[in-house]
Amino acid sequence: MQLVDIVGAVGAVASVSSFVPQAWKIIRERKTEGLSPGMYALTACAFACWMAFGFLQKQWAMVVPNAICLLACGFILVMIMLPQGKTADVAKAIDPKQE
Repeated sequence: MQLVDIVGAVGAVASVSSFVPQAWKIIRERKTEGLSPGMYALTACAFACWMAFGFLQKQWAMVVPNAICLLACGFILVMIMLPQGKTADVAKAIDPKQE
């Protein structure tokens, strides 16, 4: 494995991993207070652009992690945009054990 592959893999794992704690916190606490919809919309746009760039370059190592990040970021953005009661309902459907 070359250095460029290692750096890319570490970056991909870090990017994908960065959204999991925030998404899980939303599910666990059933609220999105303090999260910026503008920041998550811009981040989702960036992931979509990087995913498209990777697709056009046929660089699947760029497409896959950015697609996963886009899904996670999109989930968080949708949860932010939902009314508080709906956010709680979606979180409860995902993890009914949390209260």
